[in-house]
Amino acid sequence: MKNNQTIKEAILVYMNEQNQMSFKVKELSEGMKLTSSADFKMLVSTLAEMEREGTVFLNKKGEFKITEKDTVLSGVFRASDRGFGFVSIEDEENDIYIPINQTNFALDGDIVTVDILRPAEPWFDKGAEGKVKAIIERKFTQLVGEFFAYTEEGIEETGLYGYIEPKDKKLTDFRVFIEEKGIKPVDGAIVLVELTLYPDREFPRSMQGIVKSIIGHKNDPGIDILTIVYKHGIQIEFPEEVMNQANEVPDKVTEKDMENRRDLRDEILVTIDGEDAKDLDDAVTVKRLKNGNFKLGVHIADVSYYVTEGSPLDLEAYDRATSVYLTDRVIPMLPHRLSNGICSLNPNEDRLAMSCEMEIDSAGKVVNHEVFQSVIRSYRRMSYTQVNQIITDKEDTVRKENADLVSMFEDMADLHKILEGNRKTRGAIDFESPEAKIIVDSQGHPLDIELRERGIGERMIESFMLSANETVSEHYTRMKVPMIYRVHEQPDSDRMQRFMEFVTAFGISVKGLSENVSPKSLQKVLRSVAGKPEETVISTMLLRSMKQAKYDVEPLGHYGLAADYYSHFTSPIRRYPDLILHRLIRSYSEEGTSSKQKDKWSSLLPDIAIQSSKMERRAVDAERETDALKKTEFMVDKVGETFEGIIGSVLRFGLFIELPNTVEGLVHISNMKDDYYNFVEEQLMLVGERTGVVYRIGQKVKIKVTKANPETREIDFELIPDPDAPKADSYSQLKKSGDKDKKKSGDRRPDRNKQAKESMAKKSSRQDKDTKNSHSKDKKKNKPFYKDVAKKGKPKKKHS
Repeated sequence: MKNNQTIKEAILVYMNEQNQMSFKVKELSEGMKLTSSADFKMLVSTLAEMEREGTVFLNKKGEFKITEKDTVLSGVFRASDRGFGFVSIEDEENDIYIPINQTNFALDGDIVTVDILRPAEPWFDKGAEGKVKAIIERKFTQLVGEFFAYTEEGIEETGLYGYIEPKDKKLTDFRVFIEEKGIKPVDGAIVLVELTLYPDREFPRSMQGIVKSIIGHKNDPGIDILTIVYKHGIQIEFPEEVMNQANEVPDKVTEKDMENRRDLRDEILVTIDGEDAKDLDDAVTVKRLKNGNFKLGVHIADVSYYVTEGSPLDLEAYDRATSVYLTDRVIPMLPHRLSNGICSLNPNEDRLAMSCEMEIDSAGKVVNHEVFQSVIRSYRRMSYTQVNQIITDKEDTVRKENADLVSMFEDMADLHKILEGNRKTRGAIDFESPEAKIIVDSQGHPLDIELRERGIGERMIESFMLSANETVSEHYTRMKVPMIYRVHEQPDSDRMQRFMEFVTAFGISVKGLSENVSPKSLQKVLRSVAGKPEETVISTMLLRSMKQAKYDVEPLGHYGLAADYYSHFTSPIRRYPDLILHRLIRSYSEEGTSSKQKDKWSSLLPDIAIQSSKMERRAVDAERETDALKKTEFMVDKVGETFEGIIGSVLRFGLFIELPNTVEGLVHISNMKDDYYNFVEEQLMLVGERTGVVYRIGQKVKIKVTKANPETREIDFELIPDPDAPKADSYSQLKKSGDKDKKKSGDRRPDRNKQAKESMAKKSSRQDKDTKNSHSKDKKKNKPFYKDVAKKGKPKKKHS
């Protein structure tokens, strides 16, 4: 917050977003983290000014209220590289279109306030248009990029060391100039820059900053993934105080540690994980009971015992919130001394655990359960491969080596089938999609892409973890105590309506209304197309209709699992919400459920849920970007080769084709030269105007690889003509059908917002080939860029 107007906007946004109607100055100060004496003084003077302006007023209690509630719209700005953008408002499906001259120089991801210039006209399929009033919070405070050094002459003339080219795709048209202070990198260094100046009217395409650290050189092995890590703000090294606390954790469980815990060290518990897993955080056991039911024990490493509340380890785990799994490395949430040591359920070692024991009947219902603190000793470490060999392959050698456990594994398989059947009966939606593992050499170069198969071993452990997560979640919800949940909400009715209309083209009707369609109805759709050519297209479209799962303090249920109660309990080594759930269990067990305890957790959990959801999305973005990079590198030497693939997306500007190894490339419509192709939006397909050839999601095609550029993550394909390609009766017939549908819903004018969004989708999927950065032109002319800067003058004023 750099200027008075921005501070006012931030105060209004904060007051609007809270549940309460009036605020004491202290509440605003603490809530907005303006607690220093200077910040508090500034807050008080700003509130006084806002009161004079009539924006807020003081009630009889001396508390501030907004004069008119809901007068401030705030959201996330999404920029296009053509200058315009959209602002996404939480809980609103339709975004606000921001014209090129009304962005107020906001950058992609900034939190902004918006004034509406033209309200939405839904009857004409036109969205709202607005302008960015103020930038409340910058997404980018740091950037990663390659450094280009100025000569001594250039440094003297401009007072700048040089500039960086940001690695973020949304900022490739910007230059970030490096101030003549702090670290001076060498040419070609990959650096982390702290931003000090942002774009403004005088310098709309440039920023300024100071080099905070040098990540490496552009030619260093592994620098590509490191660049992605730093770009997303993911910390690699642990602070000294965190490592000091980790080093103080003992290597062995002591007698004192075991006090007031149930001793299960004589139980036959096993861990089942991948061969390369080092942090073993769950052990399981299954027994058949005399009444015909099963007893399932799920025992999870008690990480919260060692990561104490408010400690350096805890604060760091909160900041990270999750481990990040990249192609050739893991960036852990906790130091290895804990995750691979005392908190890993290594065989024949005493370990502290949180246990959930469940009695499950023949229908898969949990009829009895207990949740408690325990001490365990894993009997044996097993891999998924070994368990699959025992249960599915009946491999004699492996069965003999583990003869004492074979009977239990077979019971586990039987219980898994019961639990899986119960989930299907209630309507859980199972999206089976291939998972790729990229094999790299010691230099990080991709050698192969393998598809991971989920056998009975993987699936039954998943079943057991799901059962524990649901059981623990329901247990504490019924206690009416504050909790943290993993929620997956009902799909948006508009998206679901589009899906329901889409599947009618395949002769499928979905039972129910779009506002409240049940998971079971959608599960039936998937089962009805299983093994059919349209299975892929319908599964893909359904997945796109779903909301994103997140963490919350309200038991909103898990739509995809068709579960009323669901929390993450089983992975506290790698997920902070699981660690917090363990801490809650201990707190309620040892300190009770008084009003004081409930108030404490009610105040803490909302921030934890928000932070965990945010960091999870960051980790997913980094993982996807890393995979895209390595897949593009893998395809570099495949240019010119032909492959079979499946159409994964159909857009106005072309087709995205997915190969069997999960690599995806674009067939741009400009390269489909055998005909003029029209986009039929209602059925998501491209249709040749002359030939009637149809391309739609899920269709098999042959392609040739024409381009693979790791720098831009772009892979281009070319379609190989198929004489047997499916054809429509005629494009004109489809067009008439579409026109009839439009007449039924009323004449609609073109939506400029919609057209702009389509343009953004095209640009975000593939950079315009004709667009060149200005610095590229300068390089070709062999002209030092700083000469232009010197003539224009470098930015001197500070702004937010």
